[in-house]
Amino acid sequence: MTIDVYADIACPWCYVGRAHLKNALAQRPALNVTLRWRPFQLQPHMPPTGRDFRKVLSEKFGGWDQAQQTFERIQDMGAEDDLTFDFEAIEVAPNTADAHRLILWAQDQDPEAADALATTLFRAYFTEGRNVSDPAVLADGAAETGLEADAARAVLEGDDYAEAVRTSQQQAQRRGITGVPCYVFGDEHALTGAQPTDVFVEALDTLAPDSSTG
Repeated sequence: MTIDVYADIACPWCYVGRAHLKNALAQRPALNVTLRWRPFQLQPHMPPTGRDFRKVLSEKFGGWDQAQQTFERIQDMGAEDDLTFDFEAIEVAPNTADAHRLILWAQDQDPEAADALATTLFRAYFTEGRNVSDPAVLADGAAETGLEADAARAVLEGDDYAEAVRTSQQQAQRRGITGVPCYVFGDEHALTGAQPTDVFVEALDTLAPDSSTG
């Protein structure tokens, strides 16, 4: 079974949701699942080099203090899965188009490499505060994941997969997806949000009952 993962590297709930989905899959090892990355930019019109993180989040939540209340909820949830969110370290709210392009490139080589790269970039952004609009940061992430850094740089220097990123966004809209994370099981059944692990397990059991004995 294929699970389409509509997500954005700049989305903390996507990072948490990925951990919960992986936990669920670990509980159902007999189930043959392929995760397929589907780009979704929460802010597709963000300048290519990004914007000041504090300004962007203050605008979104009506002030930095209000934003921090949301951060605390995310940090508490992430801690349950050993995910560290250091929002104070983040300086740039990124344009994630190039990150999506690079993940699609990795996916063409190996779906597991795409998931690994996405996880590396989540950590680079949310834990280390690195600017994932920066091609050098993206290439470093590829190298850290075990991909060829020079090949990654070549992708980033061109426009490979740019159309695929736009197409994925349009496809999401046609499917009625307005936010992420969103998980589409077998092209038919959708699960939205950073659901708890047991909700993902229930979805797997419903769609592939034989996996429950795995």
